[in-house]
Amino acid sequence: MATNILMPALSPTMTEGTLARWLKNEGDKVKSGDVIAEIETDKATMEVEAVDEGILGKILVPGGTANVKVNDPIAVLVEEGESVDGPAPAPKSAAATPAPTAAAAPAAAPTAAPTAAVAASGDRVVASPLAKRMAQQAGISLAGVSGSGPNGRIVKADVEAQLGKPAAAAAPAAAAPAATAAAAPAPKPAPVALPAGAKTTAVPNSTMRKVIARRLSESKATIPHFYVAMDIELDALLDLRSKLNARSPKDGAGAYKLSVNDLVIKAAAVTLRRIPGVAASWTEEAIIRYDEIDISVAVAIPDGLITPIVKNADVKGLAAISNEMKDLGARAKSGKLKPEEFQGGCFSISNMGMYGVKDFAAIINPPQAGILAVGAGEQRAVVKNGALAIATVMTCQLSVDHRVIDGSLAAEWMAEFKRVVEDPLSLML
Repeated sequence: MATNILMPALSPTMTEGTLARWLKNEGDKVKSGDVIAEIETDKATMEVEAVDEGILGKILVPGGTANVKVNDPIAVLVEEGESVDGPAPAPKSAAATPAPTAAAAPAAAPTAAPTAAVAASGDRVVASPLAKRMAQQAGISLAGVSGSGPNGRIVKADVEAQLGKPAAAAAPAAAAPAATAAAAPAPKPAPVALPAGAKTTAVPNSTMRKVIARRLSESKATIPHFYVAMDIELDALLDLRSKLNARSPKDGAGAYKLSVNDLVIKAAAVTLRRIPGVAASWTEEAIIRYDEIDISVAVAIPDGLITPIVKNADVKGLAAISNEMKDLGARAKSGKLKPEEFQGGCFSISNMGMYGVKDFAAIINPPQAGILAVGAGEQRAVVKNGALAIATVMTCQLSVDHRVIDGSLAAEWMAEFKRVVEDPLSLML
């Protein structure tokens, strides 16, 4: 029986994407789990796995096609000896099932594909390899789980919802800005009037750039930001970094090279563990507190930025954080991050110190409630024991969601972060 292969939603903010290229040709045999195509989303270029087995009977959307909407048929999978001239008819159960809303299915991503009525075909459960592995490790059955992926496929978010993890509880916060925007759409801005005779070049907005513009506009317009800044001395941290790098093996699996950013990630994670109220998200029903300290780190890529996540950063060693960050950064720039490596996180860090920026105010990355902007370390005159001295100082500014974090809590967090950075040996404890 012919089965449609649908354009998947590979990130919470994805509504459409570019089908970059097909890795299988018409007539090729396909097994469940085979990588069949590459899709450019609002975040990165990612591989798409086949859900079912069969033969790739017809490619409906050729490689290189932009603006393909989520859930549109992109190809048809057939059985041996079967032919197809167009998209397969939609299953009656799926056609009769209304698309879920954020209120009806809070565990689903805001732009997830409509949920099919049943995520099983006969006795076989249709689920992604990651979802199957998570279910097996947790000891739960997928037979009664409704899938939010294409054709009712069970994906990671569905298993997390079944387990009742914090990620599922935080989903309404991610959906809230979108729901608000749908209820009261903002008026479109008037076209920009260019000077008469000006020589210009129009650079089309990529999917990623459009999503960045929309999400940051929503964040700034709907989240009440306020800011707390402090000057922090770095000399003790720089000395520790130098000593630890000198102890690194020259090469091999144990080699590392710590950056200031690596130590800042660790210091922020330790501070979040000590003052957990900043690792939180706002929803209308409750403030969601995160049990795991997963730090999103802003990385510049050719078409914008992405925030790969260092998970459980508070319990990882500095060498592990450093090597993990180098790997995540390299794969972010080549578009090879997996969705679970950049979706989520409880707090963000944006470091522009390497560009010589002294200080700046970062925009909150929803549904998180805090982001730390890190400036350049530079020698400044300071007063110590009533006398002038020279110290290496950086300015850090914390942006927080005032619905979740009050001024005293933000000040307490910054003061603790300053203590940790200026006494970096505490990171070893």
